[in-house]
Amino acid sequence: MNVYDAVVVGAGPNGLAAAVTLAQEGRSVLVVEGASQVGGGTRTAELTLPGFRHDVCSAVHPFGVGSPFLRSLPLERHGLRWVHPDIPLGHPLDDAPAVLLHRSVDDTAEALGPDGPAYRRLFTPMTRRWDRVERHVLGPLLRPPLRHPWATMNFGRLAIRSARSLVRRFRTDAAKALFAGNAAHAFRPLGAPGTAGFGLSLMTLAHRHGWPFAAGGSQAIADALASYLRSLGGEIQTGWWVEDLAALPRSRVVLLDLTPKGFLRLAADRIRSSEAKPYRRFRPGPAAFKIDYALERPVPWADPRLARVGTVHLGGTFAEIAKAERSAWKGRDPARPFVLVAQPSLFDPSRTPDDRHTLWVYAHVPNGSDHDFTEAIEDQIERFAPGFREIVLARNVITPGLWPQINPNHLGGDISGGAHTLRQLLFRPVMRRNPYRTPLAGVFLCSSSTPPGAGVHGMCGFHAARSALRLLR
Repeated sequence: MNVYDAVVVGAGPNGLAAAVTLAQEGRSVLVVEGASQVGGGTRTAELTLPGFRHDVCSAVHPFGVGSPFLRSLPLERHGLRWVHPDIPLGHPLDDAPAVLLHRSVDDTAEALGPDGPAYRRLFTPMTRRWDRVERHVLGPLLRPPLRHPWATMNFGRLAIRSARSLVRRFRTDAAKALFAGNAAHAFRPLGAPGTAGFGLSLMTLAHRHGWPFAAGGSQAIADALASYLRSLGGEIQTGWWVEDLAALPRSRVVLLDLTPKGFLRLAADRIRSSEAKPYRRFRPGPAAFKIDYALERPVPWADPRLARVGTVHLGGTFAEIAKAERSAWKGRDPARPFVLVAQPSLFDPSRTPDDRHTLWVYAHVPNGSDHDFTEAIEDQIERFAPGFREIVLARNVITPGLWPQINPNHLGGDISGGAHTLRQLLFRPVMRRNPYRTPLAGVFLCSSSTPPGAGVHGMCGFHAARSALRLLR
């Protein structure tokens, strides 16, 4: 068997990013993937009807287009093209026009009325200074900032707050709801510390880089990374489920695009109980209950401006979203779950045949829940788009229990790689000086269970590979 500098287990975006980083340094790399194709959380498939291409997990990519690592790669030459909707995000309300998150800070603020000045004061400097803090935000949070320490500290003092605390600077329901929907991407109660950081990051990325789709589907991101890796001499083998580290080809280092539970499964006979204990304590987050739709025509939004929007947050007011997120976190089925909707076919006609449409939808629900949320999700859509059910041609449902069959990293339906508690944001996955190194010599974790966490940015793989390179040298 060949001897490699590195073997990477898992061909999700982080595993591929780790392999690319190593191959760029001239290292010999093999990626092994259990599924029949690369992609992990960036796969695209015909889930409903022939010709309707749906993103299996991730669909919208503010962190993809905004990733310092992915931006540094020639992925356009390998088939990746970003499709930007007219407006990144919309948030409909019951008795008022939808609030829209535009690429422009000023355009967003203008529609917020009395909250416009407060919005500008918050996001104008943050958007201007994002380049100074993005590498620190998209890396281990406890790493000392080597450059731009004041900009990083200013961001940190706001990001560490709860979303509930930060929205006190706003007076209108519209501004509060807009921030709540973005902060809810943390999958945590909005009163929890650190949830403000999710809202600040995602909204700043919308202003700085947009919230685009990958043309043809998210699979294009993985395919472009795989193509670039092969151009550097890297190797990829799919259809190989790894059950034991000893079954891998010989290599100097191994990088695992796996959760802590996946690491322990492979390392069970090699790691002491005391060393395994912190990894066993790593907590999964709430789950996603996902529905993909094939539609006869576009969603009939009550506010027609939402037909120009790529992503729509359905949850109503700040208080409603906060209640739903608190329920999902505490293991209670929310009656009105927070629902995220993406409309890729409005801007990328390659997704469907005959002027039909796809819709990508998921709700935040308790981890491992066996409750059928289809009716609750469709009630939320009908609430803001009366007549929606009448245009549905087909639907495909992915319950929390089905997610691990699609991707073993999605334990109980957790698509984030682990709960975003403050402890697991600061020490992810465990309290170690180098969070990517494991107790096993030469074995590293590079999944979204490591810093900076969830999102298709490849930064977990990039940082893990840089750590492995220091050992290789």
